[in-house]
Amino acid sequence: MKLCIAEKPSVARDIAKVLGADMPKQGYYEGNGYCVTWTFGHLCTLKEPHDYSPHFKSWDLVFLPIIPQNFGIKLIPNNGVEKQFKTIEKLVEDCDEVINCGDAGQEGELIQRWVLQKAKCKKPMKRLWISSLTEDAIKEGFETLKPAEDYQNLYLAGNARAIGDWLLGINATRLFTKKYGGNKAVLSIGRVQTPTLAMLVQRQKEIDAFQTEEYWELKTKYRDVVFNAAIDRLKSLDKAEKGLEYLKQHLFEILSFEIKEGREKNPRLFDLTALQVEANKKYGFSAENTLKYIQSLYEKKHTTYPRVDTTYLSDSLYPKIAGILASMKFYTEWTSVLLSQPIPKSKAVFDDSKVTDHHAIIPTEIPPTSNLSKEEKLIYDLVAKRFIAVFYPECKISNTLVEAQVGTIPFKASGRQILEMGWREVYAKDKKDDSEKKDKDEEQSIPEFVIGEKGEHEPLIHQGKTSPPKPYTEATLLRAMETAGKQVEDEELREMLKNNGIGRPSTRANIIETLFKRKYIDRKKKNIFATTVGIELIDTIQDELLKSPELTGEWEFKLRKIEKGEYEANQFKDELIQMVTELTHKVVHEKAKVIAHREEEVVVKEKKERAPRKVTSIVWEEEDCPKCKQSKLIKGKTAIGCTDFKACGFKVTFEVFGKKLTEKQIFDLIKKGKTSKLKGFTTHPNNIDEGILSFDENFSLTL
Repeated sequence: MKLCIAEKPSVARDIAKVLGADMPKQGYYEGNGYCVTWTFGHLCTLKEPHDYSPHFKSWDLVFLPIIPQNFGIKLIPNNGVEKQFKTIEKLVEDCDEVINCGDAGQEGELIQRWVLQKAKCKKPMKRLWISSLTEDAIKEGFETLKPAEDYQNLYLAGNARAIGDWLLGINATRLFTKKYGGNKAVLSIGRVQTPTLAMLVQRQKEIDAFQTEEYWELKTKYRDVVFNAAIDRLKSLDKAEKGLEYLKQHLFEILSFEIKEGREKNPRLFDLTALQVEANKKYGFSAENTLKYIQSLYEKKHTTYPRVDTTYLSDSLYPKIAGILASMKFYTEWTSVLLSQPIPKSKAVFDDSKVTDHHAIIPTEIPPTSNLSKEEKLIYDLVAKRFIAVFYPECKISNTLVEAQVGTIPFKASGRQILEMGWREVYAKDKKDDSEKKDKDEEQSIPEFVIGEKGEHEPLIHQGKTSPPKPYTEATLLRAMETAGKQVEDEELREMLKNNGIGRPSTRANIIETLFKRKYIDRKKKNIFATTVGIELIDTIQDELLKSPELTGEWEFKLRKIEKGEYEANQFKDELIQMVTELTHKVVHEKAKVIAHREEEVVVKEKKERAPRKVTSIVWEEEDCPKCKQSKLIKGKTAIGCTDFKACGFKVTFEVFGKKLTEKQIFDLIKKGKTSKLKGFTTHPNNIDEGILSFDENFSLTL
């Protein structure tokens, strides 16, 4: 009897159907010489510290670092898990051969290997490796089963990753919690989580420190085209007005007129990160939800395996492309054009050397039915249109550049026109996102100019303000994680940097969600901000190794080398052990400054639970701003402020000098100009821990 182990019941059911194992049993299917069973994702996990020794239950600095001689695994304590494992254990004992049908990726390999290790499997093993769950793909996969040894390095990399995360997560979290948590706050540190938070904190500090400056630019209008002066921005209105007077005294003259035809390359197929980025930009979906929707589409057989980090297809897929396009009945408006001629085979789409474990995410030949959720339909539409667009011709454009002068001041204007839509045809009816709208607004139609022509013009002054760096969105944060913090627009360069990205495509969404759950980051519309807690935590960590995206990217690169058999898993483990040991000794001897952010939250919660009381809600929108006295107030996530904040500048944050204020205390402060006597200020520069908050003449807070 051959035993197949899938990663979840639904996949086991699909495999059993193809193999003819159609007799349902308790925890498996049987028939035609096969038994098909399943895990529920992780059945096993690495042992916890107290599993090695009971005294490790105590979070005490004297026991750190905790480094087990040999890392062990255990079943996740859960009745359902234990029952299913017993079924698997018995089937392993009775079978002649095991076929690992786990998710075809590093995590999937690790899940299955740990279960088989726990079941003491000594039977011959094969590997099913497929990129979609269609009946044809499963049949083809069973006709070309691989030896399990081919995936040994994949398992070693997954195991090394898990051990590395355990070593750093367990030790650093206990270390920083005991040193800086004030016995109340758990300060969570992670190999990928902490450098991701560090990137957000760095951006937050850049935004907070940014000083807005006014500037003035000279422009002029000639034949309905707006020209910009090709000189540095002017720092004073006086200079701008003098420049304007000068421009009024001279005629406008064309120096050069150039039209260049160019091409806009087709977009690339989606890997998981690119799909999450696009779904966030277009629909505001979180990375975690996008992964959930595309995983569901994969399990419903409409799209291929999603947890991928390549944007290419293997050459062997080329013969199947026309069939997939022909099956996409909802998209015949675009596919019929492609199917009327041979499908182009471009190196930008088909390249075996760029395909890792799997190819890019594409539709399968099974079109979706009406039972999809609205969100799943939107994600399928993104994948489908991108798949069609890569086979269309490039978009042809013309770029126009005009150079001119007024007196001695040079001017420039540029315009862009689409000559042939090409792949843009597929997206012609889509709503434009904000960035595309902005680009469109900046484009202008430029008539034919003759070199040497002169004429009257309409000069003007444009006043502007410098803008702070933009906050991260999930889309830009995912890109930053993919390139270890480097700002990269070019697709090809980004492809090269993926090996050094932090986290894996399949885990990045979970990392971001963990930071939200820990209250280290917060969301305001699409923007993500580091909270006071997150900033304090990063400021407390002195060791760059823990918070550097580049160094974490190097670890990721080593894990990928383990996958390829080019690096020893034990060497990776030894390097992390050395780092954790040095970190422990260093932090233990540092001067402690307590991060007391959670203590107050817990106390407030306990009080509410112990003595619920009626709270009169304050309608801030009915209250006048005490500073400008013209606008009303509004409640945000972090502060109460003036609705005309840009002009007025008034706000009171919920946390002042390390103390969290209630809305009632802020209301008293605004109405009476001061609060009652308060305690618990932990970060006042003069070490004042209690007092009365009031406003000074500029409406800044004093204690």
